[in-house]
Amino acid sequence: MQHDRLSSGILGLDEVLEGGLIPQQAYLVRGGPGVGKTTLGLAFLIAGAALDEPTLFISLGESEAQLRSNASRLGFDTKGVSFLDLSPSSSFFTEVETYDIFSPSEVERAPTTERIVECVQQIQPRRVFIDAMTQFRYLSSDVFQFRKQVLSFLRFLLEQGATVLFASESNVANPDDDLQFMSDGVIELCQDEGDRSVSITKFRGSSFRAGSHTLRLLKTGMEVFPRLRPEQYEQNFAMEVISSGIPELDRLLHGGIERGTITVLTGPTGVGKTSLGLQFMKAAAERGERSVLYTFEEQVGTLLHRAEAISTPVRQMIESGTLSIVPIEPMDLSPDEFASRVREEVDQHHVRVVMIDSTAGYQLSVRGTALITHLHSLCKYLQNVGVTVILVNETESITGDFRVTEIGISYLADNILFLRYLEMQGEMRKAIGVLKKRLSDFERTLRELDITSEGIKIGQPLAHLRGLLSGIPEWADKRHLL
Repeated sequence: MQHDRLSSGILGLDEVLEGGLIPQQAYLVRGGPGVGKTTLGLAFLIAGAALDEPTLFISLGESEAQLRSNASRLGFDTKGVSFLDLSPSSSFFTEVETYDIFSPSEVERAPTTERIVECVQQIQPRRVFIDAMTQFRYLSSDVFQFRKQVLSFLRFLLEQGATVLFASESNVANPDDDLQFMSDGVIELCQDEGDRSVSITKFRGSSFRAGSHTLRLLKTGMEVFPRLRPEQYEQNFAMEVISSGIPELDRLLHGGIERGTITVLTGPTGVGKTSLGLQFMKAAAERGERSVLYTFEEQVGTLLHRAEAISTPVRQMIESGTLSIVPIEPMDLSPDEFASRVREEVDQHHVRVVMIDSTAGYQLSVRGTALITHLHSLCKYLQNVGVTVILVNETESITGDFRVTEIGISYLADNILFLRYLEMQGEMRKAIGVLKKRLSDFERTLRELDITSEGIKIGQPLAHLRGLLSGIPEWADKRHLL
């Protein structure tokens, strides 16, 4: 049905609508003041004008001059859009137009209807936007008449071959439930504490992508970021074993991690999680594969300095195109926007490894919504297209009771590598172990981890120590010396 659809003028919204709007149907655009109803209507008409379709904007609120001026500020070219300006002029106030015998609805309905019919028959528009349909309530004597007139009006436009978008200005005193019933589809725009979203609550004759999707009003118009549906992106790929480039770590993992799996690197702050994740990216670069690191917390300059200090050639990898480091300000992006960026990077640059550093920073971008739901969708999408995912997770406790994560993402992981601090005779040391490996066996001992100027060194198994997970180990055999 894709070729039978009309573009809404907004690429992301067309994706939510699974191709666009069905022609010759009427769609309600609803939401509070300032959410973008008029911007959406203009985008819809301008998309039609770009295809040389006759389009019509029927305005009952703002004047044509205001609408064209506002559209120009957004970079919209409205030359191909016709306007029928039914807004009250200044003369209505200055000449004190009142009706002493008849009600305003009786006096104004007929000439308003005549102007609409005349304009529509003259232009024969393929697309019409009405802003706002609720203004017709004031031209109706009662609710029954309003409903009858709106149904008749919409039928008239549809019979002329038009596809119609109409906005509503609803509130508690004047709900628009009747308009929702009369429409073929409902596009709902919302704003909550500065976060904007769009959802489809009705779409006759078609499926659509359910849920709330991030919406941004930009200086250049409107952009929609659809929520990821991982099942739509399944690809076939060889599930080969990927080396970390560190022989001792590969022995811990019985060869490495598998392509297209999700690996969680977990441990307290400063223990070496990011440095370890970069080793997998270094190994990928040596295979000629591209990786992307999304850093939510650390500045790129700081990250480069730390990597160079342990002989990880991050700058060379960036210059050769095998690595991209993308800083993310979590409070500036919603999960849908971040997922859209990741998807674009994967699609355009054939990325094979993605690292998110860290889940705590990602959690900030969720801002109170379902963290696990969004992270699950993103990771499963990457997994379905054969991308290896590395999640850096920071635990709060440095020593003491062992916990893998505090946010309940263990079920997502195919592999879990944990890093721990060890206190041994007053000295702080580090250890690494494998807690989970879904697709193969693994070594169940812990090994000492040392981050040096020559790189990451992993020692022999700490076979003679017990209590390692508590962070305060003891020698199992007292004859051993530290």
